[in-house]
Amino acid sequence: MQRVTISLDESLAEAFDALSGEQGYTSRSEAVRDLVRKAIEARRVEHADGVCVANLSYVYDHHVRALAQRLIDIGHRHHDLIIATTHVHLDHDHCLESVLLKGPVGAVRALADAVRAERGVRFGELNLVSVSPNDDHTAPHDHRHGAHAHLTPGRG
Repeated sequence: MQRVTISLDESLAEAFDALSGEQGYTSRSEAVRDLVRKAIEARRVEHADGVCVANLSYVYDHHVRALAQRLIDIGHRHHDLIIATTHVHLDHDHCLESVLLKGPVGAVRALADAVRAERGVRFGELNLVSVSPNDDHTAPHDHRHGAHAHLTPGRG
């Protein structure tokens, strides 16, 4: 393990300590390691062309004319990417949907962009993790799946 030293002004250090404490970190080092991992993964995924797993979450106003049907239609056009969808009624006007996705990064991003661009969709976020398809069935998990491969996340 390498040691890295950083300098923070006092107010930034206090805010960082408060945030990392709220998130349950017991040391600055572990909090900084997680931030670095997230930044590296975000950059890697930003430029990835391979396969990913992802979660698209968004809030929408179900009173916007025909929006719910348009969202369903988008989902049906991309049925090959969608693993599951969860729908939650937040109040009398708004719904939260969380869509689990799997497929080529470009196609997943295009689906997310199409959903977020619909009038009445708010707060859309895509959490994307690039993965590598593999067929590694070595011990201790020696088993066969026939025609599908596992999806292994990148190590950061």
